Amino acid sequence: MNMGNDASRNDTSKQGAGILMRTLKAGDGKKFPKRGETCQVHYVGRLESNGETFDSSRDRRQIFMFRLGMGQVIEGWDVAIAKMSKGQIAELVIPASYAYGEQGYPPLIPRNSALIFEVELLDFSQKY
Repeated sequence: MNMGNDASRNDTSKQGAGILMRTLKAGDGKKFPKRGETCQVHYVGRLESNGETFDSSRDRRQIFMFRLGMGQVIEGWDVAIAKMSKGQIAELVIPASYAYGEQGYPPLIPRNSALIFEVELLDFSQKY
């Protein structure tokens, strides 16, 4: 599977480790973030078990920024967002082992919870 082509990702695609990505809106298909670059995203996070929203940068009206591949976010984000191109909106289904695992993130995220995120990759750069 060619992960570098947004157009081929209209259906759900497996990212490895059971992470699923479904493109909701294609990005530019040319510019992909690299490890260490600062990514700017909007996201809505929900529990897979009941669909309940536990966090949303959109509700806060504040862009979330992090350095890709540096352990600043859950591992599932580091894996999946590296495969997204600039401007892409994707739904990510992330198993507990690539999210908060056995410990969860009380009180918002119960133990062993799979998570669903709608993520929009707004931009990325080498600046932090």
